[in-house]
Amino acid sequence: VQLQASGGGLVQSGGSLRLSCEASGKIFSVNAMAWYRQAPGKQRELVAVLIRGDKTNYADAVKGRFTISGDIDKNTVYLQMTNLEPDDTAVYYCNADLWLVSGIRYQYDTWGPGTLVTVSS
Repeated sequence: VQLQASGGGLVQSGGSLRLSCEASGKIFSVNAMAWYRQAPGKQRELVAVLIRGDKTNYADAVKGRFTISGDIDKNTVYLQMTNLEPDDTAVYYCNADLWLVSGIRYQYDTWGPGTLVTVSS
């Protein structure tokens, strides 16, 4: 499974960015797609998840500012980030919980390079 995240960049505090991600490979069906982030010197943390049926969950730190959306059936997910703060600076990763054509379940098993978001004050 390959998960390609894109859309990061440098933005001023209060600005907005939209991240995109597409999962590819021998995918049978996707259960959920999620965004994680890892700030310098910190552990990777869950930011938001989109679950089949259009259910969403967010980390408390981003509620009201970030919106996850996408098309589970097309293996794509987006993260609209608004009112960005310097504490949002991190590498953002997307990942997925899905079933492969082989019948194996992939649950956030590997991590791609992510996309860097830098928020200046």
